Amino acid sequence: MNILLVEDETRVADFIRRGLAAEGWSVDHVGDGEDALEHAAVNSYDVILLDLMLPGIQGQDVCRKLRARKSTTPILMLTALDSPEEKVSGLKMGADDYLTKPFDFDELIARVEALHRRAKGYETDVSETLITSGALTFDRASLQVSVEDQEIELSKKERDLLLLFLTNNGRVLSRERILNVVWGLNADPLTNVVDVYVGRLRRKIGPEGARIVTLRNVGYRMS
Repeated sequence: MNILLVEDETRVADFIRRGLAAEGWSVDHVGDGEDALEHAAVNSYDVILLDLMLPGIQGQDVCRKLRARKSTTPILMLTALDSPEEKVSGLKMGADDYLTKPFDFDELIARVEALHRRAKGYETDVSETLITSGALTFDRASLQVSVEDQEIELSKKERDLLLLFLTNNGRVLSRERILNVVWGLNADPLTNVVDVYVGRLRRKIGPEGARIVTLRNVGYRMS
């Protein structure tokens, strides 16, 4: 998937860019509206992530100009402006979706994938409440985790981490992706908190912990 990220805050843009790249997606990043319009004119993108508060041409005007050019590329607006009026205004300008900051990174991924699916004409898969993998069972409704029918006590972060692994079974998850999803965009990218919590989770789920495989200099994968 090819994505255009339009975001002027360097730290936020870096987190988003690295997280999207970890999904295997190609990301072009620009920091203002003029560059966004230029890139959109000469490149083909599957989704555009558009911040509203930009230097020069504002995000609303970028969206309006893209639609005036008959561009049908899905646009997801990213902004700290969360009033219903702002959301309605953005959608009326031609945006396809709206996500307010701060946001859950996994939700961003899900929304990008949904926009891409919608543009390609196929439907979203329905998520199951009860996730079973090997001897592990995760009940999303009750937040209960069990191994071979024995309930396991996990902290919120440990549950979030396990859920991320279970919903991405067999996929490689970079440390950046895990950090963004479980700890949020403001987490220090140099921290070793991901490795610490993976170690805790492995111990708590017993033999099932061996299924969380470390990929040196890459991240983790649940087999």
